[in-house]
Amino acid sequence: MSESTAALDPQAALPASLAPAEQAITPEQRVAGAMRGFAREIGALSALRLESCIHCGICADACHFYVATEDPQYTPILKVEPFKQAYKREASAFAPIFRWLGLKKPVTADELAHWQHLLYDSCNLCGRCTLICPMGIDVASLIEQARRAMFEAGLAPKELYEKAEQQRRTGAPEQSVEPYREQLLSIGREYQVDIPLDASQAEVMLTVPRTDIEHYPKAVAALARVMQHLKVPCTFRSDGLIAENYAYYAGARDWQLQISRRLIDQALACKVHTLIVPECGHAYAALRWEAADLYGRPLPFRVRHISEYLAEALEAGRLRLRRADTGATTFHDPCMLVRKGGVLDAPRKLMQAMGIAPREMTHHVGFNYCCGGGGGVLEIQRASTLRYRAMENKLREIDATQAHTFLTACSDCRRTFDDGKQHFNWDKTPQSLLELVAEHLDAPALSDVTRGAAS
Repeated sequence: MSESTAALDPQAALPASLAPAEQAITPEQRVAGAMRGFAREIGALSALRLESCIHCGICADACHFYVATEDPQYTPILKVEPFKQAYKREASAFAPIFRWLGLKKPVTADELAHWQHLLYDSCNLCGRCTLICPMGIDVASLIEQARRAMFEAGLAPKELYEKAEQQRRTGAPEQSVEPYREQLLSIGREYQVDIPLDASQAEVMLTVPRTDIEHYPKAVAALARVMQHLKVPCTFRSDGLIAENYAYYAGARDWQLQISRRLIDQALACKVHTLIVPECGHAYAALRWEAADLYGRPLPFRVRHISEYLAEALEAGRLRLRRADTGATTFHDPCMLVRKGGVLDAPRKLMQAMGIAPREMTHHVGFNYCCGGGGGVLEIQRASTLRYRAMENKLREIDATQAHTFLTACSDCRRTFDDGKQHFNWDKTPQSLLELVAEHLDAPALSDVTRGAAS
């Protein structure tokens, strides 16, 4: 048995991978829960996607897990096979014939156990497969739908389930020794920057990744410093601080709405015009593109990634930046920003304003390789062997640029690369684009301020 296969033997890994409350569910109950979930997710659009696949295999070459292992099980469209089996057998136009002839067997508990690995451990929801599909199938969305059915079956990985459940109840994905609110204020004192907190009314509401509070406090200070520099009335909210949405990773749709509602309600309470998502790709996708759908109506405020917001300020003349002496520099495009959000140019406009012309990787912007940790994979302990294997392609591309400075605009990507640095004894350290901007703020010219106000 190969290392990658052994690391993911579903029979060996499954019991310990589930939250305690889920381990008591019988195999029959798991299958019934999964079928309910699949049935709920099968609509006209998903049926069209499932029927459109011509089995060309092109999506395999887009998936870094397949590229790294050449194992056919990691072909993206095959990861939704239980979803497809359920559709063909229960909901398709020829479902009675499939059942009568036995062409599509019922999904079994053993299959679901194996597909837990394929849907969670070996998929970052990065969207490269969607981008390359010649039939225009949104494969990543099908995998998201299949994750929801797996959650219904009690088959979400323990790490994602527990963080999602904790965040649903408390607003924080993990218990901490000191409340995040107090940690935020401590960061302000340490870095000597004012942390606007719980204002009753503001133009902008700020959020922060748990990752930054725990691992990169300088990025939190940088966000506050940049907003202070722009003189924009803004606030963090104690009851709506954390940007990540772990229910999105786990496939818990109802929980995802509850977590998003916490932020939406706080934004409404202080009457903001804009909610800023910090350097966190999946938080951006969950709030910018998913929240309104779950909420049931358009959000009465804008949602913007911090790099988008700063690029807007740059174009309006409200933000000016000094030249940054970073030497040869490359930039990692976070998947959820470029492929799901279309945030292609904003980071590069900020770099250009600091005199940085990034050395682009072979695969960059819309077709970049994922860091390997997205979609919750970084949190799943048993997935680490496969994740490191897939990550090597990305590290080689970064090395090939021969850049001295390595920037990104996602703290989860940053943490994944830091983890890879330790594992591979890699010689590069990812840096925050936001932190670099905060270090190179320059006063805008008076004419620029006037023009910005007029706009």
